[in-house]
Amino acid sequence: MRRIYALPLALGVSPGLAGAQDFPQSFAHLYGETILEAQPERVVSLGYVGHDHLLALGMVPVGLRYWYGPYASGVWPWASPLLGEARPVVLRGEISFERIALLEPDLILAVSSGIGAQDYRMLSRIAPVVASEAAYGDYNTPWEVQLATIGRAVGREAKARGLIEEIHAQMREIRAAHPEWADMTAVAASVFGGEPAVFLPGDARADLLTSLGFQTPPALEAHRGEGFFLPLSAEDLAPLDADVLLWVGGTPGGEALAALKLRPGMRAAREGREIWADEIMAGALGHATPLSLPFVLERLPAEIEAAADGDPATKVPSAVAAGIAP
Repeated sequence: MRRIYALPLALGVSPGLAGAQDFPQSFAHLYGETILEAQPERVVSLGYVGHDHLLALGMVPVGLRYWYGPYASGVWPWASPLLGEARPVVLRGEISFERIALLEPDLILAVSSGIGAQDYRMLSRIAPVVASEAAYGDYNTPWEVQLATIGRAVGREAKARGLIEEIHAQMREIRAAHPEWADMTAVAASVFGGEPAVFLPGDARADLLTSLGFQTPPALEAHRGEGFFLPLSAEDLAPLDADVLLWVGGTPGGEALAALKLRPGMRAAREGREIWADEIMAGALGHATPLSLPFVLERLPAEIEAAADGDPATKVPSAVAAGIAP
């Protein structure tokens, strides 16, 4: 049965935008080339956030890859309404070729999935597989590229490009409303096992801040291309001391940051320049999809405005809620 659902018109989707797209379509990727002869109807999404892209395009996969989070459907709150009554099979743990075969897909999307060459060969026996482009490696495909690729693969390229432009326009509008941010630095950081780490340029969390106009501190820019985060010593938090410091957390802020004994001496902490991303916000930042990014862009600018003024009397709501406000 064809399992394709239209997005609600309230989300800015019109029936004509899914329009016809020429096939065959060719995709060059890490493991060679995949040619799709016809528009697929039954899609399995193995990319950890690929289902968000499909749902944004108005298509529900027959199976999707579980990443993390307390949601049995594998779909987070900003995207779950678009499932409607559909209940795709949730694929957890190691890839099960048997379970995927039983879904009878005519396309397997594996952009940002981390599949290896052997996985690709096995999956290709079931259905055509579109994997990550070699230029981006296993997990670093920018959201725009992922959306454009998935849109072309499912015959909804025009809709994908329209969504990209809508989000870019929202970012431009935020930048235009805050020209002062162009002269300021911003950093996204987290605490892993009691140790601090900073997200590097190229990671979705760091790139979102630059997309809103902020500069990356030169000390971090020097590490571009070295991975998505850089572990730091708890004895040297200087790389984090930016004009705006976004803590990507999940657990209560005060508890997570308690191990950082030098944090109270940081300018960002003293001047109230810190923002705390709770579980939902952290998830949205990490997903970086055409559904999670609007969720972030509706909520984060007000937090940044309160943090960027450098006045500890201006309370950052998320920092207050997390117990880390000065």
